[in-house]
Amino acid sequence: MIDKSLIDDTFAECFSGKYIRALITAEDEETLKQAAYDSTSTPGAVIGRIEGGVESFIDGNKTPDGRIGAIVQYWFGLDDMEKYEVELSYRIRQDVLVKPFTRMFNYTNVSNKIDSINMMKQVGHCGDGYEWIENNYGREMINVPIAVPDFQIENELYYGEGIMGANFWYMCKSKEAVLEAGKLAIDAIMEVEGAIAPFGICSAASKVETNYPWIGPTTNHPYCPSLKKDIGNISKVPDSVNYIPEIVINGIDMDVAKLAMKKSIEAVLDSDYSDDIVKISAGNFNGSLGEYNLNLLDIF
Repeated sequence: MIDKSLIDDTFAECFSGKYIRALITAEDEETLKQAAYDSTSTPGAVIGRIEGGVESFIDGNKTPDGRIGAIVQYWFGLDDMEKYEVELSYRIRQDVLVKPFTRMFNYTNVSNKIDSINMMKQVGHCGDGYEWIENNYGREMINVPIAVPDFQIENELYYGEGIMGANFWYMCKSKEAVLEAGKLAIDAIMEVEGAIAPFGICSAASKVETNYPWIGPTTNHPYCPSLKKDIGNISKVPDSVNYIPEIVINGIDMDVAKLAMKKSIEAVLDSDYSDDIVKISAGNFNGSLGEYNLNLLDIF
């Protein structure tokens, strides 16, 4: 049983976003992991770009082409679908297509589909007009001829709408708690179908108001342990807390986001480093940013 007294009666501020679940397959594990992690790195929703994450890795008996696979997600927080298409294509072209013997398939469920993005314009035409469409693995695939033959991607990738920005903070005494309990939280999220942790263990809580608007969100200074002595009563860092890492969660719907948050908080509080966890809290902006307020206590 977890100690609920360690959990703040506060909420995580979440908002809706569009997501594509895709499946990358490859011949070997190293290439697969490189393609999956490279194409989902650098979360960028706050600056109008793609936010991604690896959902899970699966065996070849669960993939269309019988090879090992990675389920990945690519999220977008704006309504500009043309920009979504372009931003998505950067991730695919630069981080998946260039890896030897990779393929990409749609993995968004038809039941969750809002619409789809055709891959020919921004990805297929990397073949410079020599690309073609063929039916393979029970899918309509674009074949892009490249020097290590050949990259294949499903012609249409479906997108749905889900929850972005669910989060919690685990306030720690030790570095070991930050890293080891955080790893367990990420593992727990990867066991929840449809959920990702786009930032992994995140060191940088942010706030909306800023002295440098061209940067975007800047440091949430009341929660910076290194500033506690300098900012006096403004500081909200509890006694004995030296680190405040954050876990951000995106889920294909609210139930998925809640389950991933529950499982990951439980993983932190049930870890061997639970004695070094002072409090569980969450990032919010008093309800001014997100469409949804997810109270931490409501998920247990």
